[in-house]
Amino acid sequence: MGRDEADLSDNYAGAFDGRLPFGKRPALLLIDLVEAYLQPGSPLYAGIESALESAVRVTAAARKAGVPIIFTNVEYQPGGADGGVFFRKVPALKVFEKGSPLGAFPAALSPVEGDVVITKRYASAFFATHLAPTLTSLGVDTVLICGTSTSGCVRATALDACQHGFLPFVVSDACGDRHQAPHEANLFDLQAKYAEVVTEAEALGLIAGV
Repeated sequence: MGRDEADLSDNYAGAFDGRLPFGKRPALLLIDLVEAYLQPGSPLYAGIESALESAVRVTAAARKAGVPIIFTNVEYQPGGADGGVFFRKVPALKVFEKGSPLGAFPAALSPVEGDVVITKRYASAFFATHLAPTLTSLGVDTVLICGTSTSGCVRATALDACQHGFLPFVVSDACGDRHQAPHEANLFDLQAKYAEVVTEAEALGLIAGV
């Protein structure tokens, strides 16, 4: 650990070092793992191939264990009138207008029968969607979160999971961002204040214990 990292950890120690238990009934949330972040020609391309590979492995384990799996995607009507300020702020969101191939799930990780798909228009998978009541109806108390981007929709979803009373466990290896700095900074902050950040190996161990 470098000096700056040590100073940061020392600064947070005693104030932001609590831990959350893993619950009895988890679900897996796969946040916006769609072609827009995976195709080099896309303005949202984020180079998250390794995160996708990790998410594929976590998803396979979740299916085997019978853990509910929920995918999210993003879709707007042409022109983005239903996207509000978010659509106006981020011009690249045009790639999610209805019918765009960049909004599709990749062949490597697509929903199957029995999975839930939540279509959203803002960063958090909870905002203006039926995610919270769906989790409640499934008896879920914990969410394992994978996806993109760490600093955007993953962070917003983890924060809202906390605020809705679901225990958020963010799988670091299965999340990605277009730059390592915001990825690491947001994982640090999530662990400090709102969630548990776990590795893929730790997530697989938690799933195996369900």
